[in-house]
Order: sequence, then structure tokens, then C-alpha cells
Amino acid sequence: MASRRRIHWGFAVLGALAIALVLWVLLKPHPKPQRPHLIPVAAVRATVQDVPVSITALGAAQAWTSDTIFAQVSGRLLSVNFTEGASVRAGQVLAVIDPAPYRAALMQAEGTLARDQALLANARLDLKRYQTLAAQDSIARQTADTQTALVKQDEGVVLTDRGAVAAARVNLGWTRITSPISGRAGVRLVDPGNLVSASGSVGSAPATAAATNGTAAPGGTSGGSSSGGSGGSGIVVINQIEPIAVTFTVPQGQFQHLIELTDGFRRPLAAVATSQETGDVLDRGELRIADNRVDPSTGTVELKARFDNAARRLWPGQFVNVELTLETLHGAVAIPSTAVNQGPNGPFVYIVGPKSRAVMRPVSIAWTQGTTSVAKSGVRPGDIVVVDGQMILKPGAEVRIMQAPAGRAKP
Repeated sequence: MASRRRIHWGFAVLGALAIALVLWVLLKPHPKPQRPHLIPVAAVRATVQDVPVSITALGAAQAWTSDTIFAQVSGRLLSVNFTEGASVRAGQVLAVIDPAPYRAALMQAEGTLARDQALLANARLDLKRYQTLAAQDSIARQTADTQTALVKQDEGVVLTDRGAVAAARVNLGWTRITSPISGRAGVRLVDPGNLVSASGSVGSAPATAAATNGTAAPGGTSGGSSSGGSGGSGIVVINQIEPIAVTFTVPQGQFQHLIELTDGFRRPLAAVATSQETGDVLDRGELRIADNRVDPSTGTVELKARFDNAARRLWPGQFVNVELTLETLHGAVAIPSTAVNQGPNGPFVYIVGPKSRAVMRPVSIAWTQGTTSVAKSGVRPGDIVVVDGQMILKPGAEVRIMQAPAGRAKP
């Protein structure tokens, strides 16, 4: 009996535990279903803009005109009449060579000319008398003919003397060395007191009124930045920096496009020079000149742009970035370049569609300029495109926009 009683109590306890477990399961509070996780993204609206199409290249500023000033006559340098690093005017006297030997040479040439002119005048009077006597058969005709030849000889001597006087005057004028252009003077290369020569060298030979190099340009200069055949360093270099030039190269493929856009460079293109360090705009100018050949070693063509440089922010030898505007795409659908993704089937973007769900859409990009891409197809004006957070997106995913969609894509 006792054992049966224990068994009955065991069944009763188990039944009570089973009933309690069922009641706990039935009465347990169930958690509410959670909403799907929202993926945070940044997005902006596609806008309609005028987007400039341009190319960027590394350029170097150089003087629009650079002249190395040389002496064209030999002598002692009396004075240097410019301030290093200062602006000079065209025709301004830069230096003076001792003119005394050249004044003496001019005086000697003028004296020789006066003497020979007197001899010519006397020969002409004799010729006139001989012609009268020959007409009267008072002298032989040969005497008159000989006098005619003598007059012509004296005329040649006088003509030679006049050339010598002109040369002496030119040499005397070249003792005043003037600037052929307006620009900025560089560092003085020769000090007063030195003996300079027409070859550009500095030496200790005595000054003489020697004949000058007839190939040099008037004013004591050699044209351009070359030495004009002179072996010395010159007196100073004058650089024209208003305007200034910036040279750069473009690939021959882009060069063909430039020819078409400029009608064979008859129409200038807008160019912008920016600082390599800060990106600031230094000046705005125009593309004016293209080289006449393609460099076969690099496959590029050298171009030259002209900048007014009124603020003098460009300096010869300075490296800058040159942005050349080719054309402007009017009414283009612009989106940030960060919105464009590359997939196995080509570029695509994520659009925030109805109910804030991501829609993957293939896109065709016509041009990328800086941080802005121009969509040829796949994006319509006003579409909200995802610019950040695409890596964790999937088509149909619900998103939460962290940036207001009113943001504009800046070219």
C-alpha cells in the first residue's frame, strides 16, 4: 500500500509540473516583430547643368618675349642704368659704354669725307673746263675723257666716305645700350668698369673703335632668348611678363579634337592657370599657338597659351596646372562621380526609389569633369542617386538618407 501511495504522489507531482509548464508557455508574452534594418546612405538629386568639358595638363610659364642684352661695340662700361628686378621700358637706356673712341672715329670719318668732297668738287670744275676746251678743239678729247673718269673715281671715294661716317655714327649710337622691349630686368651680369666686347665677353683689352657685328640687332641686343652667336653671358636679360606665356603638351588624340573645335586654331580657347600647391586660380587666358609638329618620342604636341598676368602671379619658369576648356555641354544631367559604380556589366548607380528602396540602374556616362559626371542615359533630372554607402546596398534594400537630397552636383 505504501508503495502505491508513493507512485500516486509521483504522478500527481509530474502532472502538476506539466500543467504549470503548459500554462507558462501559453501565458508567456511574445516579442513584437522588428522592422527590417534601414541602411544609412548619402544621396543627392541629379541636376541639369551646363558642364564645361576641359582637359588638364602640366604647364610651365615663360616670358612672352625674352631678350638677352649684349654690347655691340667694344669698350669700357661706364654705367649700368637700371635696377635689378625692376621694370624697364622699351627704349630705356640700360648701360653706357665709353663713347670717346667712337666720337674720335666719327670725327676722323667726317674729316676724310670733307676732304674727298673738296677733291670731287675741284675735279668737276676741271671737267667742265676741259669739256669747253674740247668743244673748241683747243685740247685733245682724251684729256676730257680722262677727267671724266677721275670725277667718277672721286664720286666713288666720297660714297665710301659717307658709308664710313654712317658706320661711325652707328657705332657711337651703340655705346648707349637700350632695351628693345618693355619688361622686367633680371640680375646684372656685368658691373661698371669692366671692358665689354661685341662678342659678349668681358676682358681687359683696350677699347677700340672696331667694326661691329653686323648681324646684331640695333640697340645693343640680340633678338630672342638666344645669344645671337655671342659667346658671353651678356649684360642683363629682359623678360616680358605682361603678357606671359604658358606652354604645355597634349596627346595627339586630344590635339585632333582641338583642331576641330578651334577651326585649325583660328578661334582661341579659354585657358585657366592654377597653382600646383593650392589649386588657386592664378590667371585666365587663351590658347593661341600650337606647334607645327607632333613630337615622335612622346606622341604629344606643344601648345602655348597667352595670359595677361596683370596681377603678376605667373613667373617665368613656374610650373602650373593648365585647364583648357574645350566646349560646354548645355543642359546636361549631372551627378557626382562618386555615385557611379563599376559592375561586371558596366557602370551603374543606385537610385532611391519609392518607399525608400534602392534600385540598381545601369548608366551611360558621356563625360567626367573633376567630381562631376554627365549621364547620357540611365539617370533622369530629379532622381535621387546614392553617393555614399553603395558597398553594402542590394537592390530592394530599404535605405535611410543621411544627407538631404536637395544637394547639387558641383562641376
